[in-house]
Amino acid sequence: FVSSQVEILHWETKKQLCFLDKVEPNATIREIRLMFHKLYPRWYPARQSIKLDPKGKSLRDEEILQHLPVGTTATLYFKDLGPQIGWTTVFLIEYTGPLFIYFLFYFRMTFVYGLDERFTSSPHPVVNLACICHSFHYIKRLIETVFVHRFSRGTMPLRNIVKNCLYYWGFAAWLAYYINHPLYTPPSYGKKQINFAVIMFLLCEAGNFSIHVALSDLRRNGSKTRKIPYPTKNPFTWLFFFVSCPNYTYEVGTWISFTIMTQCVPVGLFTLLCFIQMTIWAKDKHCTYLREFKDYPSHRMPIIPFLL
Repeated sequence: FVSSQVEILHWETKKQLCFLDKVEPNATIREIRLMFHKLYPRWYPARQSIKLDPKGKSLRDEEILQHLPVGTTATLYFKDLGPQIGWTTVFLIEYTGPLFIYFLFYFRMTFVYGLDERFTSSPHPVVNLACICHSFHYIKRLIETVFVHRFSRGTMPLRNIVKNCLYYWGFAAWLAYYINHPLYTPPSYGKKQINFAVIMFLLCEAGNFSIHVALSDLRRNGSKTRKIPYPTKNPFTWLFFFVSCPNYTYEVGTWISFTIMTQCVPVGLFTLLCFIQMTIWAKDKHCTYLREFKDYPSHRMPIIPFLL
């Protein structure tokens, strides 16, 4: 039955916040958010979570009112998501920090390691190489943030930025402290180990970038329609044949190669945490694909081909 009235209640107290009359049946949730925003200016659209059920999932912007399971008067529930911040800004803050924090240790600032002359330079070329690779990784991420990424959701809760920055900035400082420490010892197998790690690092970075470009191409012209990602002519995207989230596979590979290159325990621990977190994200995304697409390739795994 076509609905032309919308009642919006508070998700917790069930108190009526507003009653929208003469709403077009083909109105989208985004349009309803804008109507609600006019009545409550402090709750801008990105801050609103509109649901069919108080404990259910938020409705997507593109969902149409008449396609929802509602009666003559549609009852929707509002939840305040709190102050929001744009994803582009989030990534720029998260990735700029590690880039500059690493340099504080690489240049052996006196307040870090002391004033001793032997603390002002490193005898190991791998230390310079590690700085180049670490900087390259985060510069690539910044470039992708500005020119490549297309975000399905425009914002995230402002409170999360502190947690994310502590993670990225804190680990960058921890890694840099040990890699650039005057007592740092180079990898056990010397140049062979380092050269192997650098080649692996560059391949994984190229793969990660290729996947991000492929995913971005699925959302050309600002489209928010979800599509199944498939391999392209670029060989780096062929990992899509085996996993749902090859960008995470390449990202983990990048940090494994950095661990091999530096042979540093803190880097290994950071890599392990990255793998755990990205496996969680990959599994969640894989389940979403399976739920949304009946023809989704059944042989794909979330992050590791044939295993996980």
